[in-house]
Amino acid sequence: MGRSPRPADGAPQLEIVVPAYNEERRLPRGLALLEERLASLPVAAEVIVVDNASTDGTAEVVRRWDGTVPVRLLHCAERGKGAAVRAGLLATTAPYVGFCDADMATELSALQTALKLLDEGRPVVVGSRRHPDSVVEGYGKPLRRIGALVFNLMIRDLVGGIADTQCGFKFFAGPLARQAAADLQTTGFSFDVELLLHCVRRGASITDIPVVWHDVPGTTFSLRRHAVGCLRDLLRIRRTASPRPDAASSSAVALAMPEPPAPGTR
Repeated sequence: MGRSPRPADGAPQLEIVVPAYNEERRLPRGLALLEERLASLPVAAEVIVVDNASTDGTAEVVRRWDGTVPVRLLHCAERGKGAAVRAGLLATTAPYVGFCDADMATELSALQTALKLLDEGRPVVVGSRRHPDSVVEGYGKPLRRIGALVFNLMIRDLVGGIADTQCGFKFFAGPLARQAAADLQTTGFSFDVELLLHCVRRGASITDIPVVWHDVPGTTFSLRRHAVGCLRDLLRIRRTASPRPDAASSSAVALAMPEPPAPGTR
């Protein structure tokens, strides 16, 4: 299988995108947790916080941050979580990349598992709250749980049959993520589906892993305000979905897989 060259000395081998819209209050805790976990991993890492047209002090939190892991600020004027993640992924250069939510609702203990699987050659690794070994605490209101179940049933055939497309914890071979993000058109909360679809179209398999997930107050998603937009996006994604990856796409994934970092490098 073809692999990308190792990054230059000092370049990050793992970059994590954190989309942030008015996260001034939750972001400091999230960055602290993220830096603590990244400092324990055997690879050099960098965090990219994408300020998604915030109206509070989100950007200032990042500018003032002084931690053990580099944290870079990126501005995205186009509103929407999908737009922010797309901008962040396209700004990466590392062999391994991913994104997680600013509230760190998914415990970062799963990072080690995700990195190990990427290192073994898995092109896409996603956290799943519906994995039988996951621990989920306070998963929103009953109506939201039903909505999430219906949502995933509608699109499982598009994304390799995984049971939870919306968990905000996804990691990729870097070249594959950048190719998929370049094709991403969905700017709202349904962007995960389209992003994973673009990976599947390129012949990538998706591996779901168990997570420990906590419901953290302050989410910007509202079933009442966003349900119609999500449904509209899903219908558009289904209309444009390719039934199966072709041979050329499968070859592209092989070329996109990164070479694993040297053991013990940071």
